[in-house]
Amino acid sequence: MDQENVSATLTVAVPAARVFAVLADPTTHSVIDGTGWVREAVDRAPLSEVGQVFRMDMYHPNHPDGDYRMANKVQVLDAPRAIGWLPGQENGDGHLEFGGWIWRYDLAPLGPSETEVTLTYDWSAVPQAIREHFQFPPFGPDHLTNSLRHLAELASGR
Repeated sequence: MDQENVSATLTVAVPAARVFAVLADPTTHSVIDGTGWVREAVDRAPLSEVGQVFRMDMYHPNHPDGDYRMANKVQVLDAPRAIGWLPGQENGDGHLEFGGWIWRYDLAPLGPSETEVTLTYDWSAVPQAIREHFQFPPFGPDHLTNSLRHLAELASGR
């Protein structure tokens, strides 16, 4: 595959500021996740600045431990238009290591109560050494669309 990112777009009947607030709240990420891998926010403070790190407890049946923890570093924070983070892990001495992939949501207001949301997963910066061990993207084609549907339901209060 030559393309090194995938994206999906959905229009939601919710103002951009409300959608952004849901995305900036790490405690909502397990509900939004379309794979079921995200379990719970360890760091529960809202995302408020580039460079902020928030940790999530995860589960994947093919992970050597099953349960694991991701440390995500906010890369983009432009309320209410864009938010994105670089997933990584904390090694034993507390140093963060990132694999090179990023999650990004772009929000385009279409009016006072409607927003076009685009979710992009980009692995273009993943080094070859990691690519030799993992398939990208590591999820099926419905994941992004499922995540956007979950986000729409949560943001609209359904």
